[in-house]
Order: sequence, then structure tokens, then C-alpha cells
Amino acid sequence: MGRVKGVSRPAIATPIPVPGHQPNILLDAGANAEVQPEWLVQFAQMGSIYARSRFDIAEPKVGLLSIGEEPGKGDTLRKEAFELLAAAPGIEFIGNVEGRDMMKKTADVVVTDGFTGNVVLKTLEGGLRTLFTALLEAFGADPDYKEHADALLPALLPLYAQMTPDTYGGAMLLGVDGVCIISHGSSGSTAMLNAIKLGHEMAERGLVQEIAAAISAAPGD
Repeated sequence: MGRVKGVSRPAIATPIPVPGHQPNILLDAGANAEVQPEWLVQFAQMGSIYARSRFDIAEPKVGLLSIGEEPGKGDTLRKEAFELLAAAPGIEFIGNVEGRDMMKKTADVVVTDGFTGNVVLKTLEGGLRTLFTALLEAFGADPDYKEHADALLPALLPLYAQMTPDTYGGAMLLGVDGVCIISHGSSGSTAMLNAIKLGHEMAERGLVQEIAAAISAAPGD
């Protein structure tokens, strides 16, 4: 499967759950360990289209992941990408965002290099898994807690469903000439079913064609 014409590098777009809201989109989540500033602009374009197509976010806000909110924060890559994103048409760029914003509605789409994005993703996965395990252990730590735990579970189960990766089926590889979904190596039947549904939905909505049209219309392409 080749790249969409004009796309410099495909990027892995992963939904990051946000309690009570539609997920944020993180990309790149691991396809490109090293990137160029111009690629981050394309990631922002593709991520915005994906956020609209999959989660019906009309005007996705795009943030650049950095070590501070101020425009001058970050390394050379981040500083150069900031200038390009700020000038790019069709992108609702809000500036830098930090790691603490990943599960908040500060930005709907967060762009970064694949090395950083993958570290962020795995850190969030590990943190959430640890938290849920600790809660279950706490509920069973004392027989007196059982009644309270049973009362809390109906409220916690929808939150768990929103947080678990199985709900989203997998991550989209954006920028390739076809619908490509990357599922976790430990994916079970629920995750695989949701991945198939996602693939069908994105094919029906013409995600690849919309990305191709946006990239071909971008200045300099």
C-alpha cells in the first residue's frame, strides 16, 4: 500500500480518551521516530480531517506538543513547526500544548514526532492500567468495601469503556492510499470487531479521498 500523492510520511493517529468528551487525536504515535517541521503540518491536516470524519468535530483545534505553552518553548523542531503551523491555512492552530493536556479538551488534535508520541501513548496506557488495577484491588481489600464497590461499579463501567483501547479498535495509519488500521498485539475479539467497523466507516466516509484532496490543495504541493 503506497502513500497518498503529496504526503511526505504517513502518521499513526491514535484516539486519546477524554472523560465526558470525544477523544483527542495524537499523531504521530510511532511511525516516524524523526520528523521534519513540514511533516508536522501535514500531520495536523490529516489529523484534523480524521477528527472531523470519525468524531464529528466540526472545527478541530490543533496543538503542538512541547514543553511549555509559550511560542518559544521547545527544541528547534518545535520552534520551526510552530511558525509553519501558525501560517498554515485550514488548520485551527492554537499553539503549544503540554503533556498534561493530552486527556483534556485543550486541543482536539495533538501533533508531534513519532518517538515522543509513542512514549506519551505508552505512558498513558500504563498509567491508566495501573489506576484501574489499583481501584479493583482497593474494592476487594476489605469485605466491608463490597457494598460500596457494588454501588460505584455502574458509574465506573462506562468510564472504563471510554478509557479502554478496545473501544476504539485501533489506530489509523493516515497518509497511505487506503484504509489501514493498526490494532494492539493483545487485541481481543471486541477490539478486532471495532477495528473492522471503523475501517468500514472510514471507507464509507471517503477519509482517504478527503486527505488526498486536502494535501494536493495545500500550498507548495
